Amino acid sequence: MSVYDVDTNELIEKTAQEMKKIDAIKLPKWALFVKTGPGKERPPERPDWWYCRAASMLRKVLLKGPIGVSKMRANYKSKANMGHKPERVKKASGKITRTILQQLEKAEFVKFAEKGVHKGRIITPKGKKFLDSIAKSLGK
Repeated sequence: MSVYDVDTNELIEKTAQEMKKIDAIKLPKWALFVKTGPGKERPPERPDWWYCRAASMLRKVLLKGPIGVSKMRANYKSKANMGHKPERVKKASGKITRTILQQLEKAEFVKFAEKGVHKGRIITPKGKKFLDSIAKSLGK
């Protein structure tokens, strides 16, 4: 079983639970009070949202290859209510995205690399092994 064979939601939930045990990935103090993007009105209600976002971002790095902060922000975009004007699509918070990617780098799950003209974060063998072991446990 691999990441591609299991249900995405189950994989992200299980990965988030495992990430809570890792010292390098921690919920910052300010994360309890911030919105996840300009299209949102309130902070997330879920107390462990940081770990779910980190798990989701780790999976995205695996699937999309070298990916930067800007493209990752676009993956978590939302519609902003503009009053009586039409809604506008806004990218997610850059600070949250950047901080999670830095924490994943500190945990040695991702690293910065250049592949041709593309540059950004790619998954390391340690990160791939981490996700595959979780996928195998879900497959059983």
